[in-house]
Amino acid sequence: MKKVLLLVPFVIFGCKPISSVLSESSTKKVQDPLEIAYRVRENAVAETLKYLASDELKGRETGTEGMVKAADYLEQFFKDNKVKPYFKSYRDTLSNFKEPAYNIVGFLEGNDSVLKNEFVVISGHYDHIGIAKEGVNGDFINNGANDDASGTTAVAEMAKYFSITKSNKRSVLFVFFVGEEKGLLGSKHLAKKLKAQNFNLYAQFNIEMIGVPMKRDYLAYITGFDKSNMASKINEYTGKKTIGFLPKEAEYQLFYRSDNYSFYDVFKVPCQSVSTFDFENFDYYHHVSDEFKVMDIPHMTSFIQELLPAITQMTNSPTQEIIMN
Repeated sequence: MKKVLLLVPFVIFGCKPISSVLSESSTKKVQDPLEIAYRVRENAVAETLKYLASDELKGRETGTEGMVKAADYLEQFFKDNKVKPYFKSYRDTLSNFKEPAYNIVGFLEGNDSVLKNEFVVISGHYDHIGIAKEGVNGDFINNGANDDASGTTAVAEMAKYFSITKSNKRSVLFVFFVGEEKGLLGSKHLAKKLKAQNFNLYAQFNIEMIGVPMKRDYLAYITGFDKSNMASKINEYTGKKTIGFLPKEAEYQLFYRSDNYSFYDVFKVPCQSVSTFDFENFDYYHHVSDEFKVMDIPHMTSFIQELLPAITQMTNSPTQEIIMN
């Protein structure tokens, strides 16, 4: 996650007050969720996360050798799981960064002759902040396990799921962004590029810091809760209180601090980030101790599993059900 300044800014709310949105969400009739036979495996989640957060990658700072190694791994993951490149190659080279750096972009075409012309973007950023100037007990590597190797791992598992099940009527773009920690550079670059190509974006679902659970009565929160009906639709699709409202998210305006904002800024459709980092459950934000060993793999696995019905419905609804408020 792009650095959060722990100040209390002026909060800009959407057209509807939070209380109204929460009321609508709680009174919405819940439909029967999809039965998903596919099962996300803990060992697969752990394998991807462990490599991305390993010392070998030296914190995955944009433009470094560690970033390249992470990109190589993610590109191979797409190849192994038969996810095609959207462009001529998987590597979308940034035009707004001085060193060679690239998003990794995969594509699965929708299976409906009409809906396949619309796209859902599922994304997370694979870069982090690299080597610390001041170490802790001799450790100088900001491994970025939670931020955002966890979200990257979730995107990879969702790409694998859709590749196997072929259950998406809309087309899906799976994006591993680079340069998020440098000012959302990868997402700014790609959003502008896709807009110039008349890309038909239905919604973006960005995954940011989901490595540890919250002690709340919902699984996760989304940024910009009140800006669209995405939260209530996800809860409808899962048949659970999967997404809730986190006041700290509004207080710190997290909607503007991750790669969802770059796409919202250009396309003005629902583009939001989902997270389980709530400022109380994780002490190692942008810290060298953000490592694989402190991640909760069972939580991450169940998180991805619980979201599968929602993401599937997001790609399959016959009409535009997720809309701006």
